[in-house]
Amino acid sequence: MAHYTQDVSRTFGEYLLIPGYTSEKCFPSNVSLKTPLVKFKKGEEPDITLNIPLTSAIMQSVSDDKLAVALAREGGLSFIFGSQSIEDEAAMVARVKGYKAGYVSSDSNLRPDMTLKDVLRLKEMTGHSTMAVTADGTEHSELLGIVTSRDYRVSRMSVDEPVSSFMTPFDKLITASSDITLSEANDILWEHKLNSLPLIDSNKRLKFFVFRKDYEQHKENFNEILDKQKRYLVGAGINTRDYTERVPALVKAGADALCIDSSEGYTEWQKLTIDWIRKEYGSSVKIGAGNVVDKDGFRFLAEAGADFIKVGIGGGAICITREQKGIGRGQASSVIDVCEARNEYFKETGVYIPLCSDGGIVHDYHITLALAMGADFVMLGRYFARFDEAPGNMIMLGGTYVKEYWGEGTNRARNWQRYDSGGTGLSGNTEHLAFEEGVDSYVPYAGPLKDNVDRSLSKVRSTMCNCGCLTIPELQENAKLTLVSSTSIVEGSSHDVILKDNLRNTNS
Repeated sequence: MAHYTQDVSRTFGEYLLIPGYTSEKCFPSNVSLKTPLVKFKKGEEPDITLNIPLTSAIMQSVSDDKLAVALAREGGLSFIFGSQSIEDEAAMVARVKGYKAGYVSSDSNLRPDMTLKDVLRLKEMTGHSTMAVTADGTEHSELLGIVTSRDYRVSRMSVDEPVSSFMTPFDKLITASSDITLSEANDILWEHKLNSLPLIDSNKRLKFFVFRKDYEQHKENFNEILDKQKRYLVGAGINTRDYTERVPALVKAGADALCIDSSEGYTEWQKLTIDWIRKEYGSSVKIGAGNVVDKDGFRFLAEAGADFIKVGIGGGAICITREQKGIGRGQASSVIDVCEARNEYFKETGVYIPLCSDGGIVHDYHITLALAMGADFVMLGRYFARFDEAPGNMIMLGGTYVKEYWGEGTNRARNWQRYDSGGTGLSGNTEHLAFEEGVDSYVPYAGPLKDNVDRSLSKVRSTMCNCGCLTIPELQENAKLTLVSSTSIVEGSSHDVILKDNLRNTNS
């Protein structure tokens, strides 16, 4: 006979936090949102800690290298989408790792006989306006000059103008030895009011650039998340099919953490994937797994060796898994149940495995609820898809700017590996979706990531102060939550008034 769970499957929208005692120390600037990304033993520190509890979903319409850089600046982590070729995903990871390294390798290089047309094409490809002119056009040959956007005017020059005629030649450049420290390089930048400083060896071969903007950005983005080489942290998604080829490429590219991207994680395929990674790399490669919705799923992945576990099936804004297959669970119920299992596992083993709440976030306060229920961080798709840095195209629809947002379970994404259970279909061909588990949609355009993340997290910090908590562990330990009725949900919003904005729209 089937097993029945009597508990109602509940969502975040059915809960509210009850305020706690707010001491004089409880104001938002004192709140720390630091949280572990990967497992650690009691009394030890995790190898990777997030400065904010936000990660971006492993989706084509969300997590590319541009968004990864923007989120890392704020202290969160992106997982580059895996539904692309191994080479393309590894290249995205490498671009994030190379974006801010202090010593930056030059990926935009010219020969002196190339033209302004080549400069414009290269700028469009890389997005970089500082280009090295070298003897053979490769990054480590003899440096002959530099081209920046200040060296040419498109409106007044022919696109056939040779680079040699408008570049800043070597004898007019300020350069430094590649042996100097980053601190010394920054001093030269400031002393000579430079935007970039080429570092060369004794034979004038280009080794690196150091940029003023990297120093300034670090001062402005004090929360940014960096590795020991002062490079941005970045994650990457993998599947349970080609991991023996994909994982080595992503590790070589510099990925700091990997995550198995699957609609359902309580499978032997995930265990086999983790087993292979542990055999090849030991504990040096950090691997997340999921998704699960109950204690059994958590225990399976914990014992398989996952470094963090994602929670949630069917709660995403574009996900129709529950509708199509009838599986899943309300996100709040899933988080509460799995967090209880995580705490029990910690008591038994002394190993703390962070949990990621993936899906079901509609309002900013749902982030706080997920943390209060025990999640260590959340993974967001729709939220990030609205921003300038997300890959989706922005279009005008009905007089409003929107951005494209499509699920990995759509035919557009063609991410059959995410939804394939491991066997072959009736036709013997697995490389297709038998049916869709996501939709192709639009989300309202919201502007730059930084402004929106700052606003959302200011709400989280304020709510934590209302609860008398200054850290996420305190919130997990001391939060008081209550279920709300449908009537009280209505009461919680504006009601029984005529909103001025609505009245203006009616009159117009």
